[in-house]
Amino acid sequence: MPFITNRALPRRTFIKGLGTTLALPFLESMVPARARASAKQILPTRFVGAFIPHGAAPGYWVPKSSAPGFDFPFIYEPLQPFRKQVVLTSGMWSQSSENPPGVTGADHFVAAAFMTAVKPKKTTGADIQVGTSVDQMIAQQIGKDTLLPSLQLALEDPGANASSCGEGYSCVYTNTISWESPTRPLPMEINPQTVFERMFGDGSSPEMRRARREREASILDSVTGSIGELMPQVPHTDRVRLEQYLDDVRETERRLTIAGRASTSVPTNIAVPYGVPESFDEHIRIQFDLLSLAFQADITRVAAVLFARDLTSRVYPKSGTTISFHLGSHHGEDPGQIAVYAKLNRYHVEMFTYLVQKLAAIPEGDGTLLDHSLLLYGSNMGDSNQHLHYDVPHVLVGGASGRLKGDRLLAYASRTVPTGNLLLSILDMFDVPADHFGDSTGRLVGI
Repeated sequence: MPFITNRALPRRTFIKGLGTTLALPFLESMVPARARASAKQILPTRFVGAFIPHGAAPGYWVPKSSAPGFDFPFIYEPLQPFRKQVVLTSGMWSQSSENPPGVTGADHFVAAAFMTAVKPKKTTGADIQVGTSVDQMIAQQIGKDTLLPSLQLALEDPGANASSCGEGYSCVYTNTISWESPTRPLPMEINPQTVFERMFGDGSSPEMRRARREREASILDSVTGSIGELMPQVPHTDRVRLEQYLDDVRETERRLTIAGRASTSVPTNIAVPYGVPESFDEHIRIQFDLLSLAFQADITRVAAVLFARDLTSRVYPKSGTTISFHLGSHHGEDPGQIAVYAKLNRYHVEMFTYLVQKLAAIPEGDGTLLDHSLLLYGSNMGDSNQHLHYDVPHVLVGGASGRLKGDRLLAYASRTVPTGNLLLSILDMFDVPADHFGDSTGRLVGI
């Protein structure tokens, strides 16, 4: 562990113990006194792309007005407390999710198009092809200096399928939303325990990690001495922030231990990896807690989150509904069924809002982690009952380090603005040079 020199702690400071590498969050001590007035210049901007399939209930997600102070619609109401950092959109066209001309069959291959804005190649073989996703374009620009260039998180196991998901398309197109290149998909990680060990267990062998779990020891136990040496070197405000960060790490460990115990009681005919909670609520909160820690400690600056897979039959009891996700999306245009589906959509937004709340509560520099982040939450369908890929819901949240002004609705005419325009504009916010992206026809007007 490096000691403070010239009255400033290096930004990339790690505390190392046996089988553990613990990155520190941003502290005032990492900025020389003469430079603290411009500390925001050294703070990175983070990106999250979160995908949810099956669109949203018609009539429940588009605001009735774009005038200042407009009311948030039912599905997006959980985000209203953060409206100053929220940009809603309407009228977006995910034409890259539509079948190519002359190609027939269903379109449950479209997760791959969400962050690429490219139509996937129809194949069940190894010759898969789509496009480099926007998260990986950003990671190539800002992920070089972090322990993990990017994180790929999922809430459903993508490994339980054959090579074909029907209609002549490979399952890989629905198993991941993150593509390092047009032919190289990145696996999504469902197990929070694995994510935690990637973040903090660098150098540990599987045997060491297993032994630590069995004796219920914390990875922090191996760095207690180094932490004790560091504390006297930093001011009180940094000690408070560091203690809160360490508490968060230990609390996440505790919940992962509980999740691991619960997983051992799951019936043998249900595939749940070690450390995966049975409850969706707990699962997604742990994943988002880990993501918040990774951003806070600058372990990564880029993440992709797959809420669910196309054709999922999952039921979410905490949503107040008993319908399965895919079945509920085919509401038959029945007003009562649409209202039920809207409750399920709102529940997913509530889970997303948990991440927003976490980032907003973590101070960093002259603001919060949310101020220095850009979160994209969206789907590739509008009215999923008819599998329509126009008028699709997309929302942006965060300050993007001053590059995004919130409290707005950007309303576009239907079937005129492809989602590639939005993704191209996101690249601009991260200074990634690009003249076009996927099916873009230009930048997003008004962003």
